[in-house]
Amino acid sequence: MSDLPPIGPASVVVVSGGSRGLGLAIVTDVLDRGAKVAAFARTITPELQQLADAHPDRVLVASVDVNDHKALTAFIKDAEAALGPIDALVNNAAVGQDAMHIHMSPQQIGDIIATNLTSPLVLTRAVLRRIMARGGRGRVVMVTSVCAQRGYSGLVAYSATKGGLDSAMRTLAREMHGRVLVNSVAPGFFASEMSSVLGDQQLETIARRTPSGRMVEPDNIVPVVRTLLFEDTNLNGQVITIDGGSSI
Repeated sequence: MSDLPPIGPASVVVVSGGSRGLGLAIVTDVLDRGAKVAAFARTITPELQQLADAHPDRVLVASVDVNDHKALTAFIKDAEAALGPIDALVNNAAVGQDAMHIHMSPQQIGDIIATNLTSPLVLTRAVLRRIMARGGRGRVVMVTSVCAQRGYSGLVAYSATKGGLDSAMRTLAREMHGRVLVNSVAPGFFASEMSSVLGDQQLETIARRTPSGRMVEPDNIVPVVRTLLFEDTNLNGQVITIDGGSSI
């Protein structure tokens, strides 16, 4: 809305990759906060569809490939038509990696960069242009990773994309001059469809080496995202790491 205060609650939030795991948890929490949400993913899960059916006036969902930039633009337009002006974005959609860099093909590297870095920047551009055009204010949250801060074997391209998003986030925070607060949430490894490629033994090793003694869960991440979206924190251009202390 054009009358949003300089730092205030977002009334319409776009969530990419909102069909399962952390994305679905963020969608649910945004609804619990009383806001509206437009969520997309390549596949709409029954859980996400159930939320849409239960809140038809507050939820818009669609099957969209984040790399289909025309479809992204169409979704943003549909979201504004159905829910009203967009105030915030959570860039959550991503693909994982579990291969040494020397074994990755150029095509595989390009696919990871396209999904995890290029497309989130394209989506962010689309949302910011609408916020700025109407003279509004808003929030952007990049879901990145502790991999952007520390080295983990088998995650070269993935880490590069998450580090790229963190760097873009800082620059966007300056470009927006306080009109839009832009921050990153950088989770450690947590049980998800994406991290399942690491295998149970590797995940158990990560948990054992974490100072808190356990891996991160979506429930640890969602409150931080909620704060960045809705609270008057004056946080801007920051990476908030949630990893049980594994990066210290």
